[in-house]
Amino acid sequence: MVESAADGTYAMKKVLIQNSEQLELVREEIRVSSQFSHPNLLPLLDHAIIAVKASQGQSWKHEAYLLFPVHLDGTLFDIANAMKAKKDFFSTSDVLQIFRQLCAGLKHMHSFEPQYAHNDVKPGNVLVTYRKGQSPLAILMDFGSSRPARKQIRSRTEALRLQEWASEHCSAPFRAPELWDCPSHADIDERTDIWSLGCTLFAIMYGVSPFEYALGESGGSLQLAIVNAQIKWPNGPNPPYPDALHQFVTWMLQPQAAVRPCIDDIIIHVDKLITKFSK
Repeated sequence: MVESAADGTYAMKKVLIQNSEQLELVREEIRVSSQFSHPNLLPLLDHAIIAVKASQGQSWKHEAYLLFPVHLDGTLFDIANAMKAKKDFFSTSDVLQIFRQLCAGLKHMHSFEPQYAHNDVKPGNVLVTYRKGQSPLAILMDFGSSRPARKQIRSRTEALRLQEWASEHCSAPFRAPELWDCPSHADIDERTDIWSLGCTLFAIMYGVSPFEYALGESGGSLQLAIVNAQIKWPNGPNPPYPDALHQFVTWMLQPQAAVRPCIDDIIIHVDKLITKFSK
């Protein structure tokens, strides 16, 4: 935390950089973060990269400092865990309003030129701020994995390289099937984010990703559950969420990326659901 008497409180992200590869990743995160300006994407307010002499005989290292607005209510992950412990659930209206804001932020990225994928949409990367008399504010953060979305894969080597990159940058329970098992001939696009968005909608409702149950099963495989889109619906609130919400999640979680909806389709549909289920 960084205090400023004039402007309130900020969050400071400090990154210790050990090598040139890490330095390049941080520079890329700064470059990508600086491009976006949208109320549902966390803005990078300022940054600095400082060279630090480690100790005698060692080469120079670097430290990066990234300055962001602070959101004291925490992430959707924190809030969902606290709610789950109390067997508490968001209302249908709040579920849809939080989700709608994530869609708005992602649309900004997907409409960019070139189109960007966030690549790590998950509750831990969604900041939530409670507001009196209205639904919570939701802001997507952490653009460290964001890259131009469209990739042409034309060989086994390229497919394996993409899978290896995804295993390091895309959280496993929210990672799209084509990033687990990429064909040697494939056109990857921003619909990898739509899969993660569907998982995140499920998590807003139930506090967990749709496929994490597989980790708790004897002989269970997270990858198999994901590539086969084997969703298990947990017990929810009473009365339960409307079936239309379950159908919405299932629509986004189609293993074949080519038939998965794009962000504009999602926004049209969520707006219809908001109209139908608003308070």
